[in-house]
Amino acid sequence: MSRNVVIGPLDQIPPGEGRTFVVSNESIAVFRTHCGEVYATQATCPHRGGPLADGLLGGAIIHCPLHDRAFDLRSGDGMGSECAKLRTFAIALNAERQMLVTM
Repeated sequence: MSRNVVIGPLDQIPPGEGRTFVVSNESIAVFRTHCGEVYATQATCPHRGGPLADGLLGGAIIHCPLHDRAFDLRSGDGMGSECAKLRTFAIALNAERQMLVTM
């Protein structure tokens, strides 16, 4: 059974960056693009466990900071690599601009 969990205000993530949150005992990475889109994925790269929130964000593409593996945040798909797909989570903003992630 999935549920929405408030993880805090969007303003705690600067545009073009990511942050890691622990939600329901699971670490997730949340990204805010320069265009204002918000995405949530598993916190670590499936290749070697790199912290994805520390990666380079370009549009909806995140590059792992350890090995430059790239993933599409919209789908979780790896971009031209053999990496396993990222687990993604639905995320939305409420009227107060609080982030709600579906777990």
